[in-house]
Amino acid sequence: MNEFRLSKRLETVASFIPKGAVLADIGSDHAYLPCYACLHGCASKAIAGEVADGPFRLAQQQVEKSGLSHLISVRKGDGLSILAPGEADCITIAGMGGALIARILGDGKEKLAGVKRLILQPNIGAELVRRWLLDHGWELVAERILKEDGQIYEVLVAERGDARRPYRHLEAELLLGPFLRRENSEVFREKWKREIENWKRIIADLTAKGQSEAAERKKRELERKVQLVEEALL
Repeated sequence: MNEFRLSKRLETVASFIPKGAVLADIGSDHAYLPCYACLHGCASKAIAGEVADGPFRLAQQQVEKSGLSHLISVRKGDGLSILAPGEADCITIAGMGGALIARILGDGKEKLAGVKRLILQPNIGAELVRRWLLDHGWELVAERILKEDGQIYEVLVAERGDARRPYRHLEAELLLGPFLRRENSEVFREKWKREIENWKRIIADLTAKGQSEAAERKKRELERKVQLVEEALL
């Protein structure tokens, strides 16, 4: 992977960047995504944010090597703290857990002024990201699910709007994704069959270990998830 050729996962993220956008890529690592976006005309300019010293320096080196220092600003800081309100109109956050993505958006929500599109790729916990978007007036406008190197990833795209619009069955679709549930692709089915197997193992372990209140609560929660997913896979 480099500034000219992204992984399938990041290429999917890049495909949703509106042409000419001012991009902020949070957790940019080597800054491959903003470099690619600027080189391919997806973004007119970009900001690459990193919280850790090592990735921050790697991002700086990559931007300089690509000859894009005039278009890409590399900044060190936590989450959206690197941005001024209205500075970017498209934000990408990829390769983190859903809880962390939701935390970054929540902690920096005042920096979302002027942002037209969020492109989010949680490695786990996409349900937490969908819940945050729903609670804060961001409407899901697209979702993608893909498999790469044995891992399954979801990409969520949101814009300001009617946050409830895409949902027909809220509980199930916060978990599964409204667009992904309706598409019901082969990769979607593979992901959720794996999850059901894992949840059923945990349920069996909880049953065997006894009936504490916490165990019972967890068991009921997982049994409900199994029910929702099995209904979607029918």
